[in-house]
Amino acid sequence: MLQAIGLSSAPRRDLPPAVDDLSFQARPGQITALLGAAGSGKSTALRLMLDLEPGRGVTYFRGNRLHRIAHPAREVGVLLGDVPGHPARTVRGQLRMLCAAAGVPAGRADELIEAMGLAGLGDERLGVLPLAMDRRLGVASALLGDPRSLVLDEPSKGLSPAERGWLYGVLRSRADRGGTVLLTTGDPKEAARIADRVVTLDAGRLVADQAAAEFSRTRLRPRVAVRTPHAARLADLVHREARAAQRSVEVVTEGGGLLSVYGSTCAEVGETAFRHGVLVHRLTDETGDTGPTPPTTGQSAGDGGDHHAPNTEHPAGDAELPRAAEPRDSPSGPRPMAVPLRPVRYELRRLLGVRTAALIVAASVLTSVAVCLLLARSGSTPVPVALAAWPGFLPLPPAAFGAGLIGALSFGEEFRYPALAAARGTVPRRLGLLLAKLLVTGAAALLIALLVAVADAQALRLVYGDEMTEPSGNRPTQAASWGALSVGCAWAGLLAAGTFRVAAAGVAAVLAVPVVVAPLVQKALVVPSVRSAEGLPARLRELTWVRLPDQADRWLTPGAQLAAQPVGVALMLSLSVLICAYLSTVLRRRVLW
Repeated sequence: MLQAIGLSSAPRRDLPPAVDDLSFQARPGQITALLGAAGSGKSTALRLMLDLEPGRGVTYFRGNRLHRIAHPAREVGVLLGDVPGHPARTVRGQLRMLCAAAGVPAGRADELIEAMGLAGLGDERLGVLPLAMDRRLGVASALLGDPRSLVLDEPSKGLSPAERGWLYGVLRSRADRGGTVLLTTGDPKEAARIADRVVTLDAGRLVADQAAAEFSRTRLRPRVAVRTPHAARLADLVHREARAAQRSVEVVTEGGGLLSVYGSTCAEVGETAFRHGVLVHRLTDETGDTGPTPPTTGQSAGDGGDHHAPNTEHPAGDAELPRAAEPRDSPSGPRPMAVPLRPVRYELRRLLGVRTAALIVAASVLTSVAVCLLLARSGSTPVPVALAAWPGFLPLPPAAFGAGLIGALSFGEEFRYPALAAARGTVPRRLGLLLAKLLVTGAAALLIALLVAVADAQALRLVYGDEMTEPSGNRPTQAASWGALSVGCAWAGLLAAGTFRVAAAGVAAVLAVPVVVAPLVQKALVVPSVRSAEGLPARLRELTWVRLPDQADRWLTPGAQLAAQPVGVALMLSLSVLICAYLSTVLRRRVLW
């Protein structure tokens, strides 16, 4: 049972609310159609039900609010428009990624690919799918968790008659198995054909809540459509003959030479035109829509009033909407979707499902090798600098910039192609998902650093001989610095993109560390010093509860030296600021919720 109680959208400046005090219910085992013209509030009502839009009212899914359901994907499947996903991702990759978010086995994706008729398109990319196949993919995404309820916004819009028939069959099959199906449509004939119950909206208010048979009897009327260049004359003739025969006939002029004749037949209208020599271009039987009728004076639309059918035909045994269960004017706002049930698996599939990450890694390695060989050619460049491929005119080495770019795209690209928004809202800025992204991007950054170091060393050995790769300096310190720089840049890009919801902000944050923050830190550090930090490792050892071995000095000293570098200090300051900014957005939104 799906129950919407007192839904009202947030007021708009100088405009009435898109949805005003809307209450209805969708029963299990039935298809319920939310009918209304464009701008009647159908889509807004669905978004209010799913906590995607601020407003008032409550919605119960089998007696529970959506944000209190542990596994929302197993309770309600949602299709709001086209499938949001990266156009380069494959159909199978998209579904498997969503499987990880919903906490269902990856094999469920293959089952739905077969069931939805997408068997030959599993490896096709989302950007090349035709509309009909994209809609099938959307239905498959909604069914991943095998939900008890389906909520779909105009799922048949733009489809061919054959594809509409397939879609109606899928929805009817779900309803016959006891599921609840709620969909929106602007076509009364479609609503009467596929739905068991029709809820009619007009200007955001409830006009009628009827069984499909009652809706067809009161809303849809048979008519004769006539197109003639002499519409006014033919209308007058039909009126005269109807009055003479004492028949109730209504003639409506539609414009463009089109007449709609109610209460007559094609034979009667055609004979009238023939007898009086009126030229007729078109004569056919149709089912006309009389349009929604506003509630009568003194009757509230929110009370389910219907001018056509005062009795809304609540079947016996169905309880009325529990208006007293929660205050009707209780505010509701956009709420976050729960973190993916398998966040690390989800993030891995998201990262590896497109070629962007592989291209960034390849570009970083090739650029590093080229710069490394050019730096080593002069003979004056130290070997560590050549291996890092970091000349003085570059703000960052290619490996660190590539790691930062992967971090920026981890959140920024997801806000652009919000896979998690297919069900509920924008990409959630939740700590569980953040930790998964930090783990995966950190591993990707270390992989880039390792590949670049190995590729540069092999390139130097191949071109200039073994003497270019002989050990110089403290290798553990250099390795730690190299890895920390790559991971720090990746995390800076990730946190900035997650805070500002755009990948460009992540890239800007990565470049700002060496270009803006590091020079300021260097100016602050270059001051006369009269005291030395010699003996710091020993004093740090005294502060620990566990006695550390003497070899710990070898690791504490390089770590302290790394943290004392201007770039290291700038990176730590930037990460601290970004972490605080990210947490402040999360906490602020929780207070609002």
